[in-house]
Amino acid sequence: MNSWYLPRSTLTVLLNFDSSKRIINVMKSVEKIEFLNSLENKVELQINMVVKEIQNLDEQYLLKRALNGGWSIAQGLDHLNRYGHYYLPRIKKALDDFNGTPKETFKGSWLGSYFTKMMDPRAGKRKIKAFRDYVPPEELDGHAVVAEFLDQQELLLAYLKEAKNVDLDEVRIPISIMKWLKLKLGDVFQFIIAHNERHLVQAGRNLPAGARTASYSKEK
Repeated sequence: MNSWYLPRSTLTVLLNFDSSKRIINVMKSVEKIEFLNSLENKVELQINMVVKEIQNLDEQYLLKRALNGGWSIAQGLDHLNRYGHYYLPRIKKALDDFNGTPKETFKGSWLGSYFTKMMDPRAGKRKIKAFRDYVPPEELDGHAVVAEFLDQQELLLAYLKEAKNVDLDEVRIPISIMKWLKLKLGDVFQFIIAHNERHLVQAGRNLPAGARTASYSKEK
């Protein structure tokens, strides 16, 4: 079962990454509030897409496999929900535990930017097998999966708002596949949202013809 996600080893990423041809630069410092507002806007667009085009689909369309044999719409969203199960509680705990001084800027790491660009449907083109714990089952309650995805996105929006009161560089979150490796909270937010977008683009291609929109029926 294939999907788009991180390589099985960070070491593999680093060994395959030719620094002499590096196309991903360490992000410049950006204004934190502007950065988080832009992420909120992306999440709101994703929520709107799911509400308008997926939420009320018949179960048969939610569970129908892609023409190329790939995941159904429900499977793609279940895959995202599984990552939400991991990241959202850890983000909440990190926000609650923060007792430092909020900083007004954020500077992403090159590794965080690398992972995010792998997920970005406009840039990431490498197809990688999903990790076992994040592979969705064949049998699903499609509408329950959609409802959970929307609930998770509302939580994500709330955490983006809370994050305006913390230091996005100082707060770190362990990544799901290697818990000893921690990324900055700002990097984690970007990664989650880009990962969601990738699978919503895939879902858009699986929509019944009359439900497709230009933004999500093809890769950007």
